[in-house]
Amino acid sequence: MAKIAFLFPGQGSQHAGMGKDIYENNPGAKQRIDSVDDTLGHPLSGLMLNGPDEQLKRTENAQPSLLTVSTALFEMLKENGLKPDYTAGHSLGEYAALVAAGVIPFSDAVKLVRQRGLFMEEAVPSGVGAMAAVMGVEREELQAITDSVSESGDVVQLANLNAPGQIVISGAKEGVEKAGELAKEKGAKRVIPLQVSGPFHSKLMQPAQDKLESVLSPVAFHQAEVPVVANVNAKEETDPEVLKQQLVDQVTSPVYWEDTIRRLLELDVTTFVEAGPGNVLSGLVRRVQRRGVNVYAVQDIESMEKALEKIKKEES
Repeated sequence: MAKIAFLFPGQGSQHAGMGKDIYENNPGAKQRIDSVDDTLGHPLSGLMLNGPDEQLKRTENAQPSLLTVSTALFEMLKENGLKPDYTAGHSLGEYAALVAAGVIPFSDAVKLVRQRGLFMEEAVPSGVGAMAAVMGVEREELQAITDSVSESGDVVQLANLNAPGQIVISGAKEGVEKAGELAKEKGAKRVIPLQVSGPFHSKLMQPAQDKLESVLSPVAFHQAEVPVVANVNAKEETDPEVLKQQLVDQVTSPVYWEDTIRRLLELDVTTFVEAGPGNVLSGLVRRVQRRGVNVYAVQDIESMEKALEKIKKEES
């Protein structure tokens, strides 16, 4: 039987004005967005709705903002009768996936991602780390390149395995640059430095991982109502303690996103609904599986209504 997966985007999808449409037209979404300021003791809602982008893209602001909008959209989809068989989120998006699966309440999740963002900002001094997207080199070859550069003393590793021939590397600035040059020599079509504040999903994030583990430890996690496919191993999971540990491991581990989509396809998912700003994950699904799947990016009321109408037709 055909199944539905809800996908939640990660950092980089944020933009000033995200959520404004649902804030102005849906009471539940307005309540959720307004609640963030009290929960965090920080005026985030105005930044989310009005910018400026420069402040919004700071990790400690971007992460709770994206979680808020993504879960507000999820609640609206649920109100309209659409429920997932599986959830998954890209990096930060995994927290939204856990909220959607009933593992942690939104209020706990938004506090956690705010702290996660701060820990990630603090982990590595500015200018020491870097990330770059490498296009057109397969993972085995790129893995060999990053291993070679790391062995020579400049840490670099695969960080986001997004889709065939689209992989992000992360680590020390010099390591990322060397690996990028070697990738070009091996035939990479492009190597694009990313405008990020740290070397996320690399071993250099160990200080952030240690701090996050201590913050996560006392938080109550619940059995998942639907399986969550985790970043760290692309396997479905419902056990609360395992899901908690995977959030800890995720900070320094690669995001196996291509593998996540392939696993969802193996689980008979034919409809993917991306709930959150932008359409990055929808594009990645199409790069992994071009035919035989339905993909919807839901980021406002118009896109939601179109998605719901088409999904209803598919089911009838």
